[in-house]
Amino acid sequence: MTDSQSLVERAFTLRFSERSYEIRDIEGDVPEFVRGDYYSNGPSRHAIGPLRYRHLLDGDGMVRSLRFEDGRILFKNRFVRSRKFCEEEEAGAALFRTFGTRFPGDRLNQHGVGIESPVNVSVWRFADRLLAFGEQGLPWELDPVTLETVGPFTFGGALNEITPFAAHPKVDSSSGELFNFGISFSSERPVINLYRFNPSGGLVYRRRLPVPDPCSVHDFCVSPSYVIVYLNGLVLDIASIREGGSTVQESMSFEPERGSSLLIADRETGRRLAQVPIGRGYSLHTINAFEEPGRLIYDVIELDEPVYPDYEVIPEIFTRVKPGRPVRYVIDTRTWQVSDRVSLPSAVSSDFPNIDPRRATLSNEHFWMLNLSKTGDPGRKYFDELAHGDFSSGAISDTYRLPD
Repeated sequence: MTDSQSLVERAFTLRFSERSYEIRDIEGDVPEFVRGDYYSNGPSRHAIGPLRYRHLLDGDGMVRSLRFEDGRILFKNRFVRSRKFCEEEEAGAALFRTFGTRFPGDRLNQHGVGIESPVNVSVWRFADRLLAFGEQGLPWELDPVTLETVGPFTFGGALNEITPFAAHPKVDSSSGELFNFGISFSSERPVINLYRFNPSGGLVYRRRLPVPDPCSVHDFCVSPSYVIVYLNGLVLDIASIREGGSTVQESMSFEPERGSSLLIADRETGRRLAQVPIGRGYSLHTINAFEEPGRLIYDVIELDEPVYPDYEVIPEIFTRVKPGRPVRYVIDTRTWQVSDRVSLPSAVSSDFPNIDPRRATLSNEHFWMLNLSKTGDPGRKYFDELAHGDFSSGAISDTYRLPD
């Protein structure tokens, strides 16, 4: 098979050690205004004993930090000591079924209602704490300096171990509040749970909003007045996981004929306001949402089809990946209909958008994202471009591509 990304297998075969050191080999000078801590989280252990994981999202979470202080850059990394990580470390073997890997004798979480989270998606500062998030489970608190795991964080007892809780919370930098959602994947009465927490971590509300389908949703957005969730046709059969022994990946099916829509709720109360049809699209990650008089603007990365199947079998990944592009939906808040849809032209697959966090919920035209420049080429590949998008000009520009 053609190899568009040589050496990518090293990311899935190396055993990453936990380290702490000062970074000294630096080209140029770090600007004086760069101060504070940078954190990231991601799957970093893809084999346990003789078992090698199949899927990019299977690996246990590792949090990394860069501390900029007094002209020095200090690096530290540690695995999140989740229940999954600790029990498998003690056993010296894989015990839990994961997003894309099953094996004889594997286990679900201790309540038997889903997989045990590897806590491997994101990390956020909130309520004077550092929290690591995985999909559909409690966040785990870490020491912000040492990265030692403190334990599961329940928001003062408001959540428990089976509370559906997603991996991409939104922290409003102006109010200090945290918003999140979680899907209850009932085949008969699926609901979205919306959460709002005050700056101290106390629960303001939890709302259960019925949805048409038990669809898999990974991200959402918050604007000054609204909470917006992109519902899609990627449905999950929870019974297949609980009773059929399937992985999450095996239990999902893309059925675009079900249609896609934007679920819009009142940010202040969490109450449902509208469900706006938007065709048959699919989105994994959002960019931003903001408001203008009579209009709600919602920016996302929209993909031709779900990308999860391209995350396996590692390291032969993204062999079939389809294009994706930034899309802006403009919603008339008087009629709750789409008044405009703007798509930035792109022939490659894009994902993982980001903006200046100080612009979240505010009018914003600029964002950055990662691209798979070799989309459409045969063979495995990986994200190798950093690109700047601008909705005001309708263009994607200022692209930096890594050398082959």
